[in-house]
Amino acid sequence: MRILLVEDHPSLAEAVVDALRRAGFAVDHAPTAVSAKQMANLTPYSLVLLDLGLPDRDGLTLLPELRADGRTPVIILTARDPLEDRLAGLNGGADDYIVKPVEMPELVARCRAVLRRPGDRSHDVLQVASLTLDTVNRSLQIGGAPVLLGRREMGVLELLMKSAGRVVPRRVLEEAIYGFADEVGPNALEASVSRLRRALLSAGCELPLITVRGVGWMLAKELPNGTT
Repeated sequence: MRILLVEDHPSLAEAVVDALRRAGFAVDHAPTAVSAKQMANLTPYSLVLLDLGLPDRDGLTLLPELRADGRTPVIILTARDPLEDRLAGLNGGADDYIVKPVEMPELVARCRAVLRRPGDRSHDVLQVASLTLDTVNRSLQIGGAPVLLGRREMGVLELLMKSAGRVVPRRVLEEAIYGFADEVGPNALEASVSRLRRALLSAGCELPLITVRGVGWMLAKELPNGTT
């Protein structure tokens, strides 16, 4: 899952980005409303964290534009504590309202709570053959046993499981697991897929992860002998 943080305070933004990445999310940081709108137009985010005191625009006026598709949840993260501000944010479409300062574990938990809410969003738990992936808590089980994956490998697997039996193009995978600020080598995605393939095999999962040269990758829906 990829999150957009709209926050103009450099040190707070750094702390939030670090906490979310350690929790397994890909994160982009926009310090202004203009840059946030540009990023949101380019990338389908799973969640937006929005500060209200932006240097170029009040975050409340940006909120409806970030929610224009009706699906992307938004959490307001702000120093504004008065009741009228909280009501304006929640009535304006925010899914949650968090007043700074906030402890990072609580912020991560709030993000996961919003992502678990029902609606026109991705299913929390994906199941393909022996693979069970909790997309919110970023945990994988194979045959009921927990398996640890890196953040990027987890992101690749999530998209492959959502499209099991269909090829996922390289561009779609890259947009999902890399932030705009990530330094990505030409073979970085191949390396992540290779690590994922090895991890699955080591955990006893024989479900084929197929490379379609020049296009992308596909996770089979069943084993070659037809069993699941």
